[in-house]
Amino acid sequence: MATVTEINFSEITPAIKRLKDVCVKNSTIEQSLYIEHKVNRGLRDINGKGVLTGLTEISEICSKKVIDGKEVPCDGKLFYRGINIESLVSGFVKEKRFGFEEVAYLLILGDLPTREQLNDFTDILAGYRSLPTSFVRDIIMKAPSFDMMNTLARSVLTLYSYDEKADDTSIDNVLRQCLQLIAVFPLLSVYGYQTYDHYYNGNSLIIHTPRTDLSTAENILYMLRPDSKYTELEARILDVALVLHAEHGGGNNSTFTTHVVSSSGTDTYSAIAAALGSLKGPKHGGANIKVVKMFNDMKEKISNWNDEDEIRSYLKALLHKEAFDKSGLIYGMGHAVYSLSDPRANIFKKFVKNLSEEKGRTEEYNLYSLVEKLAPEVIAEERKTYKGVSANIDFYSGFVYSMLDLPLELYTPIFAMARIAGWSAHRIEELINTDKIIRPAYMNVKEQREYVDLNNR
Repeated sequence: MATVTEINFSEITPAIKRLKDVCVKNSTIEQSLYIEHKVNRGLRDINGKGVLTGLTEISEICSKKVIDGKEVPCDGKLFYRGINIESLVSGFVKEKRFGFEEVAYLLILGDLPTREQLNDFTDILAGYRSLPTSFVRDIIMKAPSFDMMNTLARSVLTLYSYDEKADDTSIDNVLRQCLQLIAVFPLLSVYGYQTYDHYYNGNSLIIHTPRTDLSTAENILYMLRPDSKYTELEARILDVALVLHAEHGGGNNSTFTTHVVSSSGTDTYSAIAAALGSLKGPKHGGANIKVVKMFNDMKEKISNWNDEDEIRSYLKALLHKEAFDKSGLIYGMGHAVYSLSDPRANIFKKFVKNLSEEKGRTEEYNLYSLVEKLAPEVIAEERKTYKGVSANIDFYSGFVYSMLDLPLELYTPIFAMARIAGWSAHRIEELINTDKIIRPAYMNVKEQREYVDLNNR
């Protein structure tokens, strides 16, 4: 009787390696064909401008202005439903309010809420801030993953089974589903991390029930920390981070994924899980982790954090693929759309300084500031660029999260806790305005050929 041997799912066998070589050989497309057929790789032209694939009223990104009929770079601006993000942030900060819930209302419902509308909306989210009975034990704690984005996506897909109207794509039902997901994303992410930390790191398993009287940002810190304690500044800066990450145009990879998948008519849970899969990628939501790791390496290699020449040398080594991960990149610098400045980074920087002072990490803040100043100069000296280079939001967000003592494993899920608001708005906009499935064209460049019998190959 034949016995079944246990399979190592992670092993790459010699047979797989041989198949890989065949796969690469027969799947590599000649790069010149992209130019010949005028295919914009990444849906961006040679100047970095995105190919128009849809219309939206949810947000606008401005990085250029027209002078004498010509487009010229300008300081970046970001608008949520037509309102400048700088005005939004300064508005709730000045009034010492938390802003994420207000911004979620604005993005999804299209207008700024009155005080009464905001209170009602906040109450709705608070009412949804719980999980089905035994969900944590039966779903999150079973087969814990070492990657929190996979844990989050699995939990979202599993919630489908708990929803009696899971496949109903009427706007009122999708709105209900989206608000529930906005409310529970912090729970799914934090509980997923606590489970991972327990099973993989051997630490105590602590599950705090969220409080209905706390904001989203406050609840994240309340649930995550063993003693549930946090300062007002910590909560307010995390709230600003959520606001700045909540939305960024329909063309970013995960939001475009939301549009594409939603256009097929599928359910909300599948659409959001697809967006999570996109955001997980290091070219998208995982970039701030790279920034933190790069700075950790920099702090070890540079003896004097105030020596501009020493910092320049390290940055040049990065570009020459001689330092850190040898990728040739200075992480946190540059953006696909912004050139002169990323408005989100500019807003964030104002709060980062205060937090660094509270945490006693002003030396690190000064190092970040010097790198922000010197990196564009070094890049301009070493490489030809078609547009300016500036710090993006990932440059400072990782530093902020480290000062908040947030684990690296939660950096990208925090991005998701914010961006679920934008995804929800775009999913609803797609369902309201279009009834066609998104299906872009791909040109086949393989010549047709005859079938060959097995014996004659």
